[in-house]
Amino acid sequence: MDSGLSKASLHVHLEGAIWPETLLEIDPALTPEEIEANMPRGSFAAFIESYIWLTRRLQTPEHYALATRHLLDRLAAEGVRYAEITLSAGVILWRKQDLAAIYDAIWAESRRGPFPVYWIPDATRQFGVEAAMEVARFAVERRDRGVVAFGIGGDEARGPAELFANVYRFCRENGLHLTCHAGETVGPESVRAALAIGAERIGHGITAVDDPALLAELRERDIPLEICPTSNVCTGVAASLDVHPLRRLWDAGVPIVLDSDDPALFDTSIGREYEIAATRFGYSEGELRQLAANSFRYAFRQSV
Repeated sequence: MDSGLSKASLHVHLEGAIWPETLLEIDPALTPEEIEANMPRGSFAAFIESYIWLTRRLQTPEHYALATRHLLDRLAAEGVRYAEITLSAGVILWRKQDLAAIYDAIWAESRRGPFPVYWIPDATRQFGVEAAMEVARFAVERRDRGVVAFGIGGDEARGPAELFANVYRFCRENGLHLTCHAGETVGPESVRAALAIGAERIGHGITAVDDPALLAELRERDIPLEICPTSNVCTGVAASLDVHPLRRLWDAGVPIVLDSDDPALFDTSIGREYEIAATRFGYSEGELRQLAANSFRYAFRQSV
């Protein structure tokens, strides 16, 4: 459907892009049945449980480097020519792992990859402000070694964006771009809060569809939503593709970037998301090309 489209990937999590074959290489004691049993089942809470189970398998910098190599190979096969990959730095620190060694391994691996890759260390909202600032300081230290932005993810309800205003200010003043997961499991007020602390891109943001004034603000300020339809259905934040607001957001003039989020956990790919846009949401060839163009336009490295 989109085989001729070159595209960028701006919303993909390394830890959510580890397929069974990679897990089996990392931990040969696992079985396919055990991996399948730990995949998410229809709710955001189930997704978090799967994410925790998966990250526990990642024990060494070499594991992270292997995951990076396999992800980049898959992305290249799907026409991706540039990527900004999110790393769950907050989880790595929470698990008392060596974030510096892990990051150095994935940065070295990504520099050997088939296209330019930059990184977005992500703090976990429910771990609190101090933990987020630790991630922010690390991100700033690595801004000349592949880190392009800082973001927060996790439980929106337990970590409102406004709590992190000073963390975002610190990152902005030290030369990083800013993104924020918002409007995924909480209403449009979460997107507004993300905008208020300086987010330049919004991860998901689908609940913005319920606030016409917010849609106008996103359109006028040219702030894109990074939308991942399969993810939204798998986590239960959209009941089905039939009611997913992708098309309504697009028709409202909101800038859209399409991506896969956690493709291994949700059995999808960025190419599959473009196919869904065409077959389930009626995107024309011209609109698909516009989606692909948006993925480069809203990249934080504008030289791509």
